[in-house]
Amino acid sequence: MLKTILAISGKPGLYKLVSRGNRSLIVETIDAQHRRMPAFGTDKVISLADIAMYTDDEEVPLNNVFNSMKTLEEGKRSAFDYKKASKEELAEYLAKVLPNFDRDRVFPSDIKKLIQWYNILVDNDLADFEEPATEEATAEEAPAETAE
Repeated sequence: MLKTILAISGKPGLYKLVSRGNRSLIVETIDAQHRRMPAFGTDKVISLADIAMYTDDEEVPLNNVFNSMKTLEEGKRSAFDYKKASKEELAEYLAKVLPNFDRDRVFPSDIKKLIQWYNILVDNDLADFEEPATEEATAEEAPAETAE
């Protein structure tokens, strides 16, 4: 699901991929208006499925972070006021969600954007953050048959 949800650098909010045009993507805002507009090759467009958060060990995919937030917030919108929070309060909140996040490489603006995106997705009933099983994963899980 997060593969079709896009963030466009320099534009607020999140967008849903609707179609591909000739030299552009057709996106729709994820809000009440559902405005459609083109996103051109000059725009920096990234899928939420391609974003990860830095931790002390490795990078954690955004869907795992969203799942942790969903568990913490009990599936509801985040009540945390990220707009007025200090750097320390933002770090404390993210520590509840992702205890071993890298405090040097995750900036307060990243935490604010994370909470904002989570609220947008929950408000628009797009809070299914589970990754669908891929063919490779199901092939690995299937028991291997032995030839006699």
